[in-house]
Amino acid sequence: MKTHENLWPAELAQDSEDLALLDQASVVLSNFPKTWLCQWQEVWLPLAGWLASKKRYAALPPIIGIHGGQGSGKSTLSLALAKIYKEAFNWNVAIVSIDDLYLTHAEREELAATVHPLLITRGVPGTHDYELGQTLFGKLRRLSAGHKVAIPAFDKVSDDRLPEDQWHQIEGPIDMILFEGWCVGCQAVPEQALEQPINDLEEKEDIGGHWRRWVNEQLKYHYHDWFNAIDTLVMLKVPDMQAVSRWRTQQEEENIRNRRGDGEDRSLDEMALARFIQHYQRLTEEALSSLPSYADLVLTINHQHCVDSVIQTDGRLA
Repeated sequence: MKTHENLWPAELAQDSEDLALLDQASVVLSNFPKTWLCQWQEVWLPLAGWLASKKRYAALPPIIGIHGGQGSGKSTLSLALAKIYKEAFNWNVAIVSIDDLYLTHAEREELAATVHPLLITRGVPGTHDYELGQTLFGKLRRLSAGHKVAIPAFDKVSDDRLPEDQWHQIEGPIDMILFEGWCVGCQAVPEQALEQPINDLEEKEDIGGHWRRWVNEQLKYHYHDWFNAIDTLVMLKVPDMQAVSRWRTQQEEENIRNRRGDGEDRSLDEMALARFIQHYQRLTEEALSSLPSYADLVLTINHQHCVDSVIQTDGRLA
Protein backbone atom coordinates (compact mmCIF):
# COMPACT_ATOMS: atom_id res chain seq x y z
CA MET A 1 0.00 0.00 0.00
CA LYS A 2 1.20 3.51 -0.75
CA THR A 3 1.88 5.87 2.11
CA HIS A 4 -0.36 8.76 3.10
CA GLU A 5 1.86 11.18 1.19
CA ASN A 6 1.91 9.40 -2.17
CA LEU A 7 -1.35 7.43 -2.39
CA TRP A 8 -2.49 9.46 -5.41
CA PRO A 9 -0.55 8.64 -8.63
CA ALA A 10 1.99 11.36 -9.39
CA GLU A 11 1.22 11.18 -13.11
CA LEU A 12 -2.39 12.28 -12.48
CA ALA A 13 -1.66 15.93 -11.82
CA GLN A 14 -4.50 18.40 -11.27
CA ASP A 15 -4.93 22.11 -11.78
CA SER A 16 -3.70 23.81 -8.62
CA GLU A 17 -6.39 26.49 -8.78
CA ASP A 18 -9.12 23.86 -9.03
CA LEU A 19 -7.65 21.99 -6.07
CA ALA A 20 -7.55 25.13 -3.97
CA LEU A 21 -11.18 25.95 -4.74
CA LEU A 22 -12.29 22.38 -4.10
CA ASP A 23 -10.41 22.19 -0.81
CA GLN A 24 -11.93 25.47 0.31
CA ALA A 25 -15.39 24.18 -0.64
CA SER A 26 -14.96 20.96 1.35
CA VAL A 27 -16.78 22.59 4.27
CA VAL A 28 -20.02 21.43 2.60
CA LEU A 29 -18.95 17.84 3.29
CA SER A 30 -18.65 18.26 7.06
CA ASN A 31 -21.49 15.80 7.75
CA PHE A 32 -19.98 12.99 5.64
CA PRO A 33 -18.62 9.86 7.39
CA LYS A 34 -15.37 10.46 9.29
CA THR A 35 -13.76 7.39 7.70
CA TRP A 36 -14.41 9.00 4.31
CA LEU A 37 -13.31 12.50 5.25
CA CYS A 38 -10.02 11.26 6.73
CA GLN A 39 -8.86 10.51 3.17
CA TRP A 40 -9.97 13.82 1.71
CA GLN A 41 -6.47 15.19 1.04
CA GLU A 42 -4.89 11.98 -0.25
CA VAL A 43 -7.76 10.51 -2.29
CA TRP A 44 -11.02 12.40 -2.72
CA LEU A 45 -9.66 15.92 -3.30
CA PRO A 46 -7.27 14.85 -6.08
CA LEU A 47 -9.98 12.61 -7.55
CA ALA A 48 -12.38 15.57 -7.63
CA GLY A 49 -9.68 17.67 -9.29
CA TRP A 50 -8.90 14.96 -11.85
CA LEU A 51 -12.56 14.47 -12.77
CA ALA A 52 -13.04 18.25 -12.97
CA SER A 53 -10.45 18.31 -15.75
CA LYS A 54 -12.65 15.91 -17.73
CA LYS A 55 -15.39 18.52 -17.72
CA ARG A 56 -13.02 21.35 -18.62
CA TYR A 57 -12.01 19.69 -21.87
CA ALA A 58 -15.35 18.13 -22.89
CA ALA A 59 -17.63 19.49 -25.60
CA LEU A 60 -20.67 17.90 -23.93
CA PRO A 61 -21.37 17.26 -20.25
CA PRO A 62 -19.15 14.23 -19.53
CA ILE A 63 -20.68 11.02 -18.24
CA ILE A 64 -18.57 9.72 -15.36
CA GLY A 65 -19.24 6.06 -14.58
CA ILE A 66 -18.73 4.99 -10.96
CA HIS A 67 -18.63 1.21 -10.56
CA GLY A 68 -18.51 -0.63 -7.26
CA GLY A 69 -19.97 -3.61 -5.44
CA GLN A 70 -22.80 -3.07 -2.98
CA GLY A 71 -21.69 -0.92 -0.08
CA SER A 72 -18.49 0.29 -1.75
CA GLY A 73 -19.35 3.98 -1.35
CA LYS A 74 -20.62 4.86 -4.85
CA SER A 75 -23.52 6.93 -3.57
CA THR A 76 -21.35 8.72 -1.01
CA LEU A 77 -18.77 9.63 -3.65
CA SER A 78 -21.42 10.76 -6.15
CA LEU A 79 -23.17 12.99 -3.62
CA ALA A 80 -19.86 14.45 -2.43
CA LEU A 81 -18.77 15.31 -5.98
CA ALA A 82 -22.10 16.91 -6.81
CA LYS A 83 -22.09 19.02 -3.65
CA ILE A 84 -18.50 20.16 -3.90
CA TYR A 85 -18.63 21.00 -7.61
CA LYS A 86 -21.71 23.12 -6.92
CA GLU A 87 -19.95 24.93 -4.08
CA ALA A 88 -16.59 25.38 -5.80
CA PHE A 89 -17.56 25.99 -9.46
CA ASN A 90 -21.38 26.39 -9.42
CA TRP A 91 -21.61 23.29 -11.63
CA ASN A 92 -24.96 21.57 -11.97
CA VAL A 93 -24.26 17.83 -11.59
CA ALA A 94 -26.87 15.16 -12.31
CA ILE A 95 -26.59 11.88 -10.38
CA VAL A 96 -28.10 8.87 -12.12
CA SER A 97 -28.14 5.64 -10.11
CA ILE A 98 -28.62 2.47 -12.11
CA ASP A 99 -30.69 1.24 -9.15
CA ASP A 100 -33.32 3.88 -9.92
CA LEU A 101 -33.65 2.49 -13.44
CA TYR A 102 -34.85 -0.96 -12.41
CA LEU A 103 -37.88 -2.25 -14.27
CA THR A 104 -41.11 -2.08 -12.34
CA HIS A 105 -42.18 -5.08 -10.30
CA ALA A 106 -44.90 -5.85 -12.85
CA GLU A 107 -42.41 -5.73 -15.73
CA ARG A 108 -40.11 -8.15 -13.91
CA GLU A 109 -43.05 -10.43 -13.22
CA GLU A 110 -43.59 -10.55 -16.97
CA LEU A 111 -39.91 -11.41 -17.56
CA ALA A 112 -40.15 -14.12 -14.91
CA ALA A 113 -43.14 -15.63 -16.70
CA THR A 114 -41.77 -15.41 -20.23
CA VAL A 115 -37.96 -15.75 -19.89
CA HIS A 116 -36.89 -17.18 -16.52
CA PRO A 117 -38.32 -17.15 -12.96
CA LEU A 118 -35.11 -15.66 -11.50
CA LEU A 119 -35.77 -12.41 -13.38
CA ILE A 120 -38.39 -11.44 -10.81
CA THR A 121 -35.41 -10.38 -8.71
CA ARG A 122 -33.98 -6.94 -9.51
CA GLY A 123 -30.27 -6.46 -9.97
CA VAL A 124 -28.76 -8.30 -12.91
CA PRO A 125 -28.51 -6.84 -16.42
CA GLY A 126 -31.86 -7.21 -18.09
CA THR A 127 -33.77 -6.01 -15.04
CA HIS A 128 -33.09 -2.33 -15.79
CA ASP A 129 -34.85 -0.09 -18.28
CA TYR A 130 -31.74 0.49 -20.40
CA GLU A 131 -33.73 2.33 -23.09
CA LEU A 132 -34.97 4.79 -20.47
CA GLY A 133 -31.38 5.15 -19.27
CA GLN A 134 -30.02 5.94 -22.72
CA THR A 135 -32.84 8.40 -23.39
CA LEU A 136 -32.22 10.06 -20.04
CA PHE A 137 -28.54 10.63 -20.84
CA GLY A 138 -29.47 12.28 -24.14
CA LYS A 139 -32.04 14.54 -22.48
CA LEU A 140 -29.65 15.57 -19.72
CA ARG A 141 -26.87 16.42 -22.13
CA ARG A 142 -29.19 18.59 -24.25
CA LEU A 143 -31.05 20.20 -21.34
CA SER A 144 -31.16 23.96 -21.75
CA ALA A 145 -31.59 26.68 -19.15
CA GLY A 146 -35.07 26.85 -17.65
CA HIS A 147 -36.03 23.34 -18.80
CA LYS A 148 -36.33 20.32 -16.50
CA VAL A 149 -35.91 16.56 -16.72
CA ALA A 150 -37.33 14.03 -14.25
CA ILE A 151 -34.90 11.36 -13.03
CA PRO A 152 -36.65 8.10 -12.01
CA ALA A 153 -36.66 6.89 -8.43
CA PHE A 154 -36.94 3.32 -7.13
CA ASP A 155 -38.05 2.21 -3.67
CA LYS A 156 -36.17 -0.94 -2.61
CA VAL A 157 -38.45 -1.78 0.29
CA SER A 158 -41.54 -2.03 -1.93
CA ASP A 159 -39.26 -3.30 -4.74
CA ASP A 160 -40.91 -1.02 -7.26
CA ARG A 161 -40.42 2.20 -9.18
CA LEU A 162 -41.97 5.21 -7.49
CA PRO A 163 -44.75 7.19 -9.23
CA GLU A 164 -43.50 9.95 -11.55
CA ASP A 165 -44.66 12.68 -9.18
CA GLN A 166 -41.99 11.41 -6.76
CA TRP A 167 -39.13 11.48 -9.31
CA HIS A 168 -36.30 13.97 -8.87
CA GLN A 169 -36.54 17.06 -11.08
CA ILE A 170 -33.32 18.65 -12.32
CA GLU A 171 -33.12 21.92 -14.24
CA GLY A 172 -30.66 22.62 -17.04
CA PRO A 173 -28.08 23.22 -18.16
CA ILE A 174 -26.13 20.21 -16.88
CA ASP A 175 -22.34 20.33 -16.43
CA MET A 176 -21.63 16.68 -15.57
CA ILE A 177 -23.48 13.37 -15.23
CA LEU A 178 -22.46 10.87 -12.55
CA PHE A 179 -23.68 7.38 -13.45
CA GLU A 180 -23.24 5.04 -10.50
CA GLY A 181 -24.09 1.39 -10.00
CA TRP A 182 -22.84 -2.06 -9.08
CA CYS A 183 -22.68 -3.32 -12.68
CA VAL A 184 -21.89 -0.04 -14.44
CA GLY A 185 -19.22 -0.73 -17.06
CA CYS A 186 -19.42 -4.53 -16.84
CA GLN A 187 -18.87 -6.54 -20.01
CA ALA A 188 -20.11 -9.89 -21.29
CA VAL A 189 -17.95 -13.00 -20.94
CA PRO A 190 -17.39 -15.89 -23.39
CA GLU A 191 -20.29 -18.34 -23.22
CA GLN A 192 -18.06 -21.21 -22.07
CA ALA A 193 -17.35 -19.25 -18.89
CA LEU A 194 -21.00 -19.71 -17.93
CA GLU A 195 -21.13 -23.49 -18.09
CA GLN A 196 -20.48 -24.30 -14.41
CA PRO A 197 -22.76 -22.93 -11.66
CA ILE A 198 -20.90 -20.93 -9.01
CA ASN A 199 -23.38 -21.08 -6.10
CA ASP A 200 -26.51 -22.85 -4.84
CA LEU A 201 -28.81 -20.43 -6.64
CA GLU A 202 -27.34 -21.24 -10.05
CA GLU A 203 -27.05 -24.95 -9.33
CA LYS A 204 -30.64 -25.40 -8.10
CA GLU A 205 -32.62 -22.64 -9.81
CA ASP A 206 -30.76 -22.13 -13.09
CA ILE A 207 -30.34 -25.73 -14.21
CA GLY A 208 -29.03 -25.60 -17.77
CA GLY A 209 -27.81 -22.00 -17.37
CA HIS A 210 -30.58 -20.23 -19.32
CA TRP A 211 -30.82 -17.35 -16.84
CA ARG A 212 -27.10 -16.59 -16.75
CA ARG A 213 -26.76 -16.87 -20.53
CA TRP A 214 -29.69 -14.47 -21.01
CA VAL A 215 -28.12 -11.98 -18.56
CA ASN A 216 -24.82 -12.24 -20.43
CA GLU A 217 -26.62 -11.52 -23.72
CA GLN A 218 -28.06 -8.33 -22.22
CA LEU A 219 -24.54 -7.20 -21.36
CA LYS A 220 -23.24 -8.13 -24.78
CA TYR A 221 -25.76 -6.04 -26.68
CA HIS A 222 -28.08 -3.63 -24.88
CA TYR A 223 -25.81 -2.73 -21.96
CA HIS A 224 -22.74 -2.55 -24.16
CA ASP A 225 -24.37 0.28 -26.10
CA TRP A 226 -25.57 1.96 -22.90
CA PHE A 227 -22.22 1.75 -21.13
CA ASN A 228 -20.37 3.00 -24.22
CA ALA A 229 -21.83 6.41 -23.43
CA ILE A 230 -19.50 6.57 -20.40
CA ASP A 231 -16.58 8.96 -20.95
CA THR A 232 -14.57 8.06 -17.85
CA LEU A 233 -14.98 4.94 -15.70
CA VAL A 234 -13.93 4.88 -12.04
CA MET A 235 -13.95 1.58 -10.15
CA LEU A 236 -14.33 1.32 -6.38
CA LYS A 237 -12.90 -2.17 -6.02
CA VAL A 238 -14.40 -4.03 -3.05
CA PRO A 239 -12.27 -6.57 -1.14
CA ASP A 240 -14.37 -9.68 -1.84
CA MET A 241 -17.88 -11.15 -1.78
CA GLN A 242 -17.79 -11.43 2.02
CA ALA A 243 -17.51 -7.67 2.26
CA VAL A 244 -20.32 -7.24 -0.26
CA SER A 245 -22.56 -9.54 1.79
CA ARG A 246 -21.85 -7.68 5.02
CA TRP A 247 -22.27 -4.23 3.50
CA ARG A 248 -25.42 -5.20 1.60
CA THR A 249 -26.97 -6.39 4.86
CA GLN A 250 -26.25 -2.97 6.35
CA GLN A 251 -27.83 -1.35 3.29
CA GLU A 252 -31.03 -3.36 3.69
CA GLU A 253 -31.36 -2.12 7.25
CA GLU A 254 -30.82 1.45 6.05
CA ASN A 255 -33.31 1.02 3.20
CA ILE A 256 -35.98 0.05 5.71
CA ARG A 257 -35.19 3.05 7.91
CA ASN A 258 -35.21 5.46 4.95
CA ARG A 259 -38.13 4.01 3.04
CA ARG A 260 -39.42 6.40 0.35
CA GLY A 261 -42.61 4.76 -0.93
CA ASP A 262 -45.83 3.58 0.67
CA GLY A 263 -46.29 0.40 -1.38
CA GLU A 264 -46.05 -3.20 -0.23
CA ASP A 265 -43.13 -4.02 2.10
CA ARG A 266 -40.88 -6.46 0.23
CA SER A 267 -37.78 -6.01 2.40
CA LEU A 268 -35.62 -9.09 2.95
CA ASP A 269 -34.92 -11.14 6.05
CA GLU A 270 -31.50 -12.74 6.63
CA MET A 271 -32.13 -15.92 4.62
CA ALA A 272 -33.78 -14.08 1.74
CA LEU A 273 -30.94 -11.56 1.64
CA ALA A 274 -28.33 -14.33 1.45
CA ARG A 275 -30.16 -15.81 -1.55
CA PHE A 276 -30.61 -12.35 -3.09
CA ILE A 277 -26.87 -11.66 -3.02
CA GLN A 278 -26.19 -14.87 -4.96
CA HIS A 279 -27.89 -13.24 -7.96
CA TYR A 280 -25.03 -10.71 -8.00
CA GLN A 281 -22.15 -13.03 -7.24
CA ARG A 282 -21.10 -14.07 -10.73
CA LEU A 283 -20.93 -10.56 -12.13
CA THR A 284 -19.37 -9.11 -8.98
CA GLU A 285 -16.55 -11.65 -9.04
CA GLU A 286 -16.07 -11.21 -12.79
CA ALA A 287 -15.86 -7.44 -12.33
CA LEU A 288 -13.27 -7.82 -9.56
CA SER A 289 -11.19 -9.90 -11.95
CA SER A 290 -11.56 -8.09 -15.28
CA LEU A 291 -12.86 -4.56 -14.81
CA PRO A 292 -9.56 -3.17 -13.43
CA SER A 293 -8.05 -3.81 -16.87
CA TYR A 294 -10.40 -1.41 -18.63
CA ALA A 295 -11.58 1.11 -16.03
CA ASP A 296 -9.79 4.46 -16.24
CA LEU A 297 -9.07 4.55 -12.53
CA VAL A 298 -9.23 1.84 -9.85
CA LEU A 299 -9.55 2.69 -6.16
CA THR A 300 -9.01 -0.41 -4.02
CA ILE A 301 -11.27 -0.38 -0.94
CA ASN A 302 -10.38 -2.37 2.18
CA HIS A 303 -12.70 -3.97 4.74
CA GLN A 304 -12.71 -0.74 6.78
CA HIS A 305 -14.06 1.23 3.78
CA CYS A 306 -10.75 3.02 3.29
CA VAL A 307 -8.82 3.34 0.01
CA ASP A 308 -5.61 1.30 -0.05
CA SER A 309 -4.44 2.16 -3.55
CA VAL A 310 -5.24 4.29 -6.60
CA ILE A 311 -4.20 2.89 -9.98
CA GLN A 312 -4.57 4.45 -13.42
CA THR A 313 -5.31 2.02 -16.26
CA ASP A 314 -5.76 2.27 -20.01
CA GLY A 315 -9.53 2.61 -19.64
CA ARG A 316 -10.56 1.03 -22.90
CA LEU A 317 -14.08 -0.42 -23.13
CA ALA A 318 -14.18 -3.26 -25.63
